[in-house]
Amino acid sequence: MITTRACSILGITHPVALGGMGSGHTNPELAAAVCEAGGLGVIGVSGRTPDEITAIASEMRGRTDRPFGLNLLQFANEAIVDTVLATRPEVFSTAWAAAEQDLEPIFARAHAAGALVMHMVSTLTEARRAVAAGADVIVAQGTEGGGHVGVMSSLILTPQVANAVAPIPVLAAGGFADGAGLAAALMLGAEGILMGTRFLATTEAPVPERHKRALMESDGQNTLLSEIPDLVSGQLWPGAYGRVMRNRLIETWTGREGELRAQRAAVADRANSARSQGDIDEMVLWGGQSAGLIASIEPVAVVVDRIVREAETIIGNRAAALG
Repeated sequence: MITTRACSILGITHPVALGGMGSGHTNPELAAAVCEAGGLGVIGVSGRTPDEITAIASEMRGRTDRPFGLNLLQFANEAIVDTVLATRPEVFSTAWAAAEQDLEPIFARAHAAGALVMHMVSTLTEARRAVAAGADVIVAQGTEGGGHVGVMSSLILTPQVANAVAPIPVLAAGGFADGAGLAAALMLGAEGILMGTRFLATTEAPVPERHKRALMESDGQNTLLSEIPDLVSGQLWPGAYGRVMRNRLIETWTGREGELRAQRAAVADRANSARSQGDIDEMVLWGGQSAGLIASIEPVAVVVDRIVREAETIIGNRAAALG
């Protein structure tokens, strides 16, 4: 069994974590399934009301007695930090802080509440800033990932960050979906992987079935970085680009961003309605390049078990072949 320092620090069996995706892409059912499979389940709670956050944490504890995390986007949710910490998650997961935010007092509040701090970065500068502020675990997210990402590849960012912040453990994110990816991440200096896209294509994921099938049927080459999702939402992210799958919404507005700004409210209403109806052509269809590695929609437990077993086999076979 593969055990790393991240496993020991986070209190998990396998070095696999669920990305704390927001906008309804994570929920207690999905996160608890990851926890029960031996990984770290994380739920995105940005934009949630205090009552909703409290209910989510309570439901998590009803589903699992294992450690879990709640994730906040720091640039837009500092006002609800104390609400999240009051639910006492084992892991306070954060990402995308604004340049002017002081992370140290925020992380100190998390530690005072008994939580570990896991912070996601897309640059070396961000990693150093988070460690200086007291982060316990760093997630280095490459541009291959779905959702909001930077522009550096996981292949470069992971060892760059791991070397710079040692001995703080690093989880690699962006482009990971199988045992080969976990094995590669470990060889690059990471202590495990964090996945979003792979976990969206599971039976427990709270996304439309057509979204899951689109991920499974993708070769990973139909994704692109676009500002359209943020124009639709009306929320400006600090230094992030949105990786989405091409669909009619993206094709319609690419090159017409100025017109989209003028019609934002109406387009947003249509996109939100499309998501509730499972219409993947008109909704923001988040997905990373790792969709090209997804061959089936399966339960979380099957996915985690296979990834870990594959990684163990690959590492053992490579060591024998090179020895």
